[in-house]
Amino acid sequence: MSPRRLLLAALPLALAACATTGTASKSPPPQGPKVVVQPAQGVNPTPPLRHHKPVSPYAPAQEDPGKRGDYVAGGLFRPGEADSVPDYVPDVDAIPEPEVRAEPRARTGNKSYSVLGKRYQVLDSEHGYVEEGGASYYGNKFHGRRTSSGEVYDMYAFTAAHKSLPLPSYARVTNLDNGKSVVVRVNDRGPFHSNRIIDLSYAAAVKLGYRERGTARVEVRALTPGELQDASLAQKQGPGDTSAMDALVEGLPRAVAAAGPADPAPQAAAPATSARQYRFDMRQDGKLMGADEFDAWMRSRQVRVATGKPGTPDPVAPANPVAPPPPPPVNAAVLQAAQAPAATGAVTLQVASFGSQQNAEHALDLLRGAAIDGARLLDADVNGRRIWRLRVGPVDEARAPELAARLVGLGFGQPQRVRD
Repeated sequence: MSPRRLLLAALPLALAACATTGTASKSPPPQGPKVVVQPAQGVNPTPPLRHHKPVSPYAPAQEDPGKRGDYVAGGLFRPGEADSVPDYVPDVDAIPEPEVRAEPRARTGNKSYSVLGKRYQVLDSEHGYVEEGGASYYGNKFHGRRTSSGEVYDMYAFTAAHKSLPLPSYARVTNLDNGKSVVVRVNDRGPFHSNRIIDLSYAAAVKLGYRERGTARVEVRALTPGELQDASLAQKQGPGDTSAMDALVEGLPRAVAAAGPADPAPQAAAPATSARQYRFDMRQDGKLMGADEFDAWMRSRQVRVATGKPGTPDPVAPANPVAPPPPPPVNAAVLQAAQAPAATGAVTLQVASFGSQQNAEHALDLLRGAAIDGARLLDADVNGRRIWRLRVGPVDEARAPELAARLVGLGFGQPQRVRD
């Protein structure tokens, strides 16, 4: 190939390289990894039992070694350097809110401390904390720097800094001027200004709509596992309104138990029993059922796959069928050991919260009809409104993932682990 042709072939590559240059503040953050999973050929897919959490499109921040240290007397980081924010506005609707869960205290950031001559005391618990005040946010200056809890600050995640809440903890922050709210994970200390109560990440400030103003008047309400559903329900529900879960359950057919004592005839409960009888459970006794077990299940119920071709009638069963032989005797000690729960902790799962007692009882009937043991209702007052919590348990912790998958399969959302 002639030198002229080589030069012409290389020219588009050189132009493309020039087009990608620019300042970091005007470019979007790096995207997270994209994984495409395809089922293997010849393998029967089974419903996944593991709940897949939504993933942010933005790659997690990495520590910037150049931002270590540099504290001055009084505890502030580079007080003479102004903070800045990217020109790029992230797609905050694609960033998942953190899952409110019980976590151990961080090794750092949970002892009393002093900044600018003022002493701050960390709360023993976040339970019941609610406060209104000013909110600010922080960006490029701290992005990639370790927070007071030791985690790396990521301005593209929903996090916050607070002067006294335990690290880590969770809170719902609501902009009192426009009603927008976001759940954040508190993992840092600050802001150390008399008129501000919380410092949000850049993404959280964009979510609440005060990126341009820089500050906002907010309510900070601490959350614990199980309270997120309750707080959302009480916040969004007005008198006579129904939540999304209320509407979902209200649209389902009423269970027999909720129909009332109209007719105590034995056949009233037959449809529900018959429906469960012809539902094949892919997981029985803790193991995955295969094709042989499915064929046996079909034969036991005299069920066939419709093919459109005429078949032969079933043979007539004998008038006096021979009873199967009794099972061999089982050692009582072995039976007791097999039935004993595993020596692990017990957990309680909160399935949903309802603003209607009737819908809550309907959902309870659905769980009981699906043979979900330990289902119960608890009523409570949240923000002056009556709600009903649907919970299951306590159950052995080893059974919790399988039980959660069954609840999701019944149409409920992913349950949360709570403490009664």
